[in-house]
Amino acid sequence: MYLFKKKQYKKCTTEELVELAQNDDTEAVEELVKRNQSSVYASFYYLSSECQDILDLTQEALLKMAKNIKSLKDPKKFKGWLNQIVTNVFYDYIRKSNRSPQTVPIDKTDDEKSEACPKIIDLPCKSKNPEENTLGDELSSIIENSIHKLPDAFRLAIVLREFQGLSYEEIAEITNTNVGTVKSRIARARSRLQEDLKSYIA
Repeated sequence: MYLFKKKQYKKCTTEELVELAQNDDTEAVEELVKRNQSSVYASFYYLSSECQDILDLTQEALLKMAKNIKSLKDPKKFKGWLNQIVTNVFYDYIRKSNRSPQTVPIDKTDDEKSEACPKIIDLPCKSKNPEENTLGDELSSIIENSIHKLPDAFRLAIVLREFQGLSYEEIAEITNTNVGTVKSRIARARSRLQEDLKSYIA
């Protein structure tokens, strides 16, 4: 195995880094952590309403990633594998908080409606004028609060879809559900968010 300089690790693909990490290359592990820490933090930021726990959850997930990297059989599936870790850490957090994950009946499984529903609007750009920034900050707060009010299953599905960019099939595998259920949860989550945001996006 060739030894890389630190700058060379930044040029590696994720798949290459995973393969190096699986061969006990600590620099590759460090680069994987650096590349994914913001994404993992963002997931927990929306999944957890307790701000003081977000950093702890992020560190726990990244530590599990580093410790268990050799268990990943296909480096191409790293993203889904990492999100599975995030999901498991999230559910462990719920259990340790002495509460059960919220459940919601899913008798409405209108998959066509889920496809027709527009995606969540992007978070506001910070490079706008003061008036736009004030509105943007308020809108960001509304989005965050709306996501935090969603049932756990809805919140997890929408975060994996909109913020991690996973497919319905990947989310179904991670959450141990079927694609129809995932589509239903995402459609209903979007509907609730749009209801909260209707005065801003009309």
